[in-house]
Amino acid sequence: MVLVSVQNQSNFDLPSYATKASSGVDLKAVVDTPVTLEPLERRIIHTGLKIALPEGYEAQIRPRSGLAVKYGITVLNSPGTIDADYRGEIGVILINLSNTSFTIQSGDRIAQLVIAKFEQIDWLPMDELSDTKRGEGGFGSTGKK
Repeated sequence: MVLVSVQNQSNFDLPSYATKASSGVDLKAVVDTPVTLEPLERRIIHTGLKIALPEGYEAQIRPRSGLAVKYGITVLNSPGTIDADYRGEIGVILINLSNTSFTIQSGDRIAQLVIAKFEQIDWLPMDELSDTKRGEGGFGSTGKK
């Protein structure tokens, strides 16, 4: 478990894990008035939360599966990344991929936040890379099954 400093500028409790094995917490919308997303419209929805992550960690913003399957609402830049040195309010870029309008009320659960440890890259320039069976085979090169 990692300790994360947080400022909660919303009227809602801090996000919590739904179960002992949950990897993410649900983020809630903080809006003054209901926000309606028309088909293919995207908007930044505020959460009222600001965090300070320790170096070596990132926060990932991911879609909620229920919103995606039932209403076609997803996180546009999924997963969104919050770096350890960002101190602004967490905003979620939602998009409506359905054919009908979707209204977001203050307090609606709109996305998940997952904290992940990461490594930074130290590049090692090479003239050639080691060979593998796959080689340069890309998109779909390993087949369907």
